[in-house]
Amino acid sequence: MAKPDKAAAVAELTDLFRESSAAMLTEYRGLTVAQLKTLRRSLGGNASYAVVKNTLTAIAAKEAGVEFDTDALVGPSAIAFVTGDPVEAAKGLRDFAKANPQLVIKGGVLDGRALSAEDITKLADLESREVLLAKAAGAMKAKLYQAAYLFTAPASQAVRTIDALREKQESTAA
Repeated sequence: MAKPDKAAAVAELTDLFRESSAAMLTEYRGLTVAQLKTLRRSLGGNASYAVVKNTLTAIAAKEAGVEFDTDALVGPSAIAFVTGDPVEAAKGLRDFAKANPQLVIKGGVLDGRALSAEDITKLADLESREVLLAKAAGAMKAKLYQAAYLFTAPASQAVRTIDALREKQESTAA
């Protein structure tokens, strides 16, 4: 590549690192173009999958201020730049790697912190953001119902006690 082309590629990668919440490094050796197209579709609309040059990627990561394992930049590399839910993208990569063992997940970055391949697998095992939020909301709702019951219990107990006393007075008066 000519120097201006390299500078433009580094600038583009730097912008991608800065704009994305996560980046996941893979090795795609042995995959066909059709398989890569399927992988891009499986990542969904919240991630872009780009084949990168290792040296330019290391320079771009350094310029973006991202902790990135540059030792993993060996062989044919591609990065999934995630702008949405990183769990969804990690699941897409994990599932595709299970179906196509040629895809090797090497590591990545999540919110500026380096991730190993095992970390990305753990991330893929998490439930989606929506499910986690729904569980948290359900737990909060249950606690609110419990608190409401606690606050109304003494009043309802007092009403039952007064009603029992009234019935007892009526039965003794008769």
